[in-house]
Amino acid sequence: MNETTKWACEYCTYENWPAAKKCILCHAPRPLQLISQHPESIPQEIYKVSSLINPRSDTNNSSNEDVDNRNLGGVGASVGGLPRLNKWQCHICTYLNWPKAQKCIQCLVPRSKQQISPSTSESSLTRKSSTSVARKMSPLNVNVNITESSITRSRSSPNNRSPKSPELNKELNNDYNRAIAAGNVKWNCKFCTYENWSKATKCIMCGVQRSPNSSRKNSAQGLNVNLNLQHTTIQSQGHLISDIMTKQNSALSNANRTLSMRQLPSPKSSVTNEIIEGATAATTSSNAICNMERHNRTDERRLKQIRNRMTHNDWLWVNACIGVIEGDSHAVEAFIVAGGDPARMLSEDEVLVLNRPSAFAAGYTLVHLAIRFKREDMLTVLLASSDVAKASKWVPSHVSPDVANEILREISTLIRQRKGDFPCYFLTECNSFILPADVENLPLPIHTQLFDELLDKGVQKELETEETIINWNPEITDRLGSRLYALWNRTAGDCLLDSVLQATWGVFDKDNTLRRALSDSLTEGACSFFPRWKEYESIQAHSLQFSLDENQWQQDWALLLSLASRPGSSLEQTHIFAVAHILRRPIIVYGVKFVKSFRGETIGFARFQGVYLPLLWEQSFCWKKPIALGYTRGHFSALVAMESDFGENIGAGANIDNDDSPQTIYLPLTDCDGKILPIHFLVGSEIGKEEAILREWLDCCETEGGLLVARVKFNKRSSLVKHMLDDWLDRYRRLAHVVHATGSKETQVLSSDGDTDDE
Repeated sequence: MNETTKWACEYCTYENWPAAKKCILCHAPRPLQLISQHPESIPQEIYKVSSLINPRSDTNNSSNEDVDNRNLGGVGASVGGLPRLNKWQCHICTYLNWPKAQKCIQCLVPRSKQQISPSTSESSLTRKSSTSVARKMSPLNVNVNITESSITRSRSSPNNRSPKSPELNKELNNDYNRAIAAGNVKWNCKFCTYENWSKATKCIMCGVQRSPNSSRKNSAQGLNVNLNLQHTTIQSQGHLISDIMTKQNSALSNANRTLSMRQLPSPKSSVTNEIIEGATAATTSSNAICNMERHNRTDERRLKQIRNRMTHNDWLWVNACIGVIEGDSHAVEAFIVAGGDPARMLSEDEVLVLNRPSAFAAGYTLVHLAIRFKREDMLTVLLASSDVAKASKWVPSHVSPDVANEILREISTLIRQRKGDFPCYFLTECNSFILPADVENLPLPIHTQLFDELLDKGVQKELETEETIINWNPEITDRLGSRLYALWNRTAGDCLLDSVLQATWGVFDKDNTLRRALSDSLTEGACSFFPRWKEYESIQAHSLQFSLDENQWQQDWALLLSLASRPGSSLEQTHIFAVAHILRRPIIVYGVKFVKSFRGETIGFARFQGVYLPLLWEQSFCWKKPIALGYTRGHFSALVAMESDFGENIGAGANIDNDDSPQTIYLPLTDCDGKILPIHFLVGSEIGKEEAILREWLDCCETEGGLLVARVKFNKRSSLVKHMLDDWLDRYRRLAHVVHATGSKETQVLSSDGDTDDE
């Protein structure tokens, strides 16, 4: 075949370029080429060889050629001397259209005047010639749709001869003629003339419903279809077909420009798949694999987004669910200790993260999982934890959030950085939070409600009753009026910084002001913090008979810096030591000695209890007014006192000098066994001089009973803190007024009834 000659598809009659291995329109394979024994003498073009196959066609070639050129416009009118059922060929896309079509149904190019048949007689002559030739040939390919009877008749016919060319075989084996030979199994659409299968209820090309009177006779007479197309249908179909042809064949630039001016909507991929009938099984399998890969990528992207949104408490919850299945009580304990709700239910996103559909389902709780996997030891604790009623909390910063935000902004303006060898940040003012004395003047029901909404009863009970860590000395709590109350605090990883600001200003560190100052101080002041931290930890490690190399020291220090910079991360002893430098005042932590599980079992030592002094500052640069914090099972709480109304008993029993301070409280510097609280981060010669160091950095005195205490004098409250407390107390005053009015009304009613009885 000539390298510049196109080859015609034997199914859809589309003419493809010689380099194409299959039809680019219907994906049918390229027909086999006829190989000549004498290539130098016999032309290699397959259609020119047809005269060698049947010499009788030579006499008719010239006459047929004239008729075809006159009727069909001379463009692909005949191939090898054989007519093509009187179709006319589009001069743009070479598609063979039906005789009555005025435009090419592929690219919508109007039919040229030369291609219009001048007489119906010539058209009928061409159809007659085509029919007579078709009767004399047998198909080159096996037609699976032809019945056995038709094959028998074809073999027994005396006029059965070899085809003149493969083009004739193509005409008999396209979809239209195969349908006729198989009993008219297809029907023609009355609008676009597309041949649909008999099971189709509507045309897959234009979507027009099948007419009730469509019969096999109309399908066989495909030349008499109605071509009165609606304008919108023709436009959409023309754009759909030309869009496919533009992607496949760059030679059709003119048709592409014609269609681009119509501004039609892009077709759906499903309709495109319907048009390409010749899609092979390999293509379908490839599409399925691509869809699966696309679906997997979408799931991975969604899973990554879910994991990025999860907080520290969410990961504790997920680990607790896994811990119930695997029998890991530590994971469940960590979730409960962090303040997690045992009645929390699994969401669909969390089930996707867990990726174990056989074990987890949306709506499951820890109790459901414990019952399903028979974790009886965990079930009792989970049920007990779920029954605990959690009262709503109303701390002062919740009642007056606007004032609390103003206080946070004021704190941010009070933070400065010192210049010199130790560039640590510090606060320029010293403030301490204390509960107002007006709380005691409220009625008993309102007083009880206030304490339920303000205090953390669980922490108060553990520190005061179970472990006897605070309020264990009657002389301090009763005679000196220095009872400590554990304020409710958030259970996130910022509980240390929240409790520090609660003990000083009565607010939470919601905007991470204190955390930023902590991170910057440890980073920029590492030249002073790191040597003391390393020496102190080396002493602790030596007491436990182990040591660390320099690489391990650097890794541990980098971890401490990382924890300080991440909001929500739990903090360690070193961070408390750094916060003491930011406040420029000591911090006393009253905490449990042992960390216990939710079953009450001891699982480790708690080393937080003790005194943290700003040892890297000069004593003259610091205040001797400590703040008190409580520590229980990974949670810090602010310990504050309450103002007292009595004046002559302030300082009674203690060797102190009376002054005009509005309130003075006393914090014990020993535990209930009489041992002095440890001082953290002492090094070298400082070890063994704990009491002397405490007296230097704190305003120490001894009670009448000989107890060493730290004296804390409270100054006048700032205007913002006073405003916040007034708003908070007004809420309970209004409740007290309602209770008082209700009680007075009941008293009047009872008194009136009594008078009536006496009368």
